[in-house]
Amino acid sequence: MKNKAIISFNKINRATIPHYYDYAIAIEKVIEALTKRTGNLYNIYSFEEDWEMIYSALEQMLQNKTDDIEVISPIFDHISSRKIHGSDSEGYSITPSESNNLLYFPTYDVAYANIQIYQSHADYPHDFIFAQDDESVVTFMKEMVEKTRSFMLDGITVLTDTEDGLERSQEEITNQIQRDDVLLEEIVKRDIFRSIDEFFSKSGTFFKTYNIPYKRGILLYGNPGNGKTTLVKSIAGSVKAPVIYWQITEFTSSYSIDEVFQTAKKMAPVILIIEDIDSMPHESRSVFLNALDGATSKDGIFLIGTTNYPERIDPALINRAGRFDRAYEIKQPDEKLRRNYLLKKQVSQFVAAEVVDEIATKTKNLSIAQLNELYMSMALQWHYDKQVDVDKIIEELKENHRKTMKQDWEMEDFDDRLGF
Repeated sequence: MKNKAIISFNKINRATIPHYYDYAIAIEKVIEALTKRTGNLYNIYSFEEDWEMIYSALEQMLQNKTDDIEVISPIFDHISSRKIHGSDSEGYSITPSESNNLLYFPTYDVAYANIQIYQSHADYPHDFIFAQDDESVVTFMKEMVEKTRSFMLDGITVLTDTEDGLERSQEEITNQIQRDDVLLEEIVKRDIFRSIDEFFSKSGTFFKTYNIPYKRGILLYGNPGNGKTTLVKSIAGSVKAPVIYWQITEFTSSYSIDEVFQTAKKMAPVILIIEDIDSMPHESRSVFLNALDGATSKDGIFLIGTTNYPERIDPALINRAGRFDRAYEIKQPDEKLRRNYLLKKQVSQFVAAEVVDEIATKTKNLSIAQLNELYMSMALQWHYDKQVDVDKIIEELKENHRKTMKQDWEMEDFDDRLGF
């Protein structure tokens, strides 16, 4: 039952409590519209922790036009209540917005509204839930978390630290990388995929069977261009679990670290990917280490960290049990891997089959990314000249690599500078 409030909206005016009047009129009108729709009376609830997660679920539900959500009406008539999605290449679609609309969920008899509150000193949006009792709210919130997890299975959830806080976006996996396409030492590849598969098999039955804490952390390190990102993409696309990709920036803080791990925990079992982990701001490292040490903060989380510069990582990150369990070096491809890569790319369409082995030998110390560039250059030469000078391309790639490593670039001096 709704308790009687100390201050009644109907018995105040702008002269007595002006700010409350401005604040409450929007709430009163929303409740009137909701009661008119259902005939019921409602309590008002606010929430802080899961609002971004709920917002994401609402956006997906509105885009999918599901039957379990109803748009009763816009709240203000001169504020946007429709949202544009897509691009010129993908095509555009229009849906109701999550904000400035009164959204009703008949299954739970619960409503949601993101209302722009206008006061003399500031304007800000505020999230409200309207329900007849606490039980309905709890059931609704749990269902929204489950819907969010379900929607996350359709792509990769990207969390980016910005000046305005943690931003969330959903990216589709448009180019699925098969496990067979991952070029790594066979024993390393086998170990990584075995641990991944067992972690997500029947919610970690393996871990329960052998009384192992249900959490796992691996660190992938090595020179750029040798397949760390490819491996991560292959893992993300081959596991039926939510995948969260966390982009560390200079704005990463203790607040965002806590929010990332709380989000991952609610979506567990889940994969949490942190690329370029060495870029963690110095002032936030102790908080990050504490998050890794938490007794329950990583339950159900498979953590994957990557770095091109392992020497920059605090030894405490990997020398203490429970943080990262294993560190795998993603090495430069050996001759066998280079040959396999060249065969997969079908370079034999440009050169005689027996030359492939020679190329594999001559490309010693080149990365997977450089081998990809070798293929691209061969294809371009063949396309225009119908012949390929493989030795010249390889020499140019090695020289480019040497200059990059030593920062030894030939630069001409110009008297005229372009504006600076």
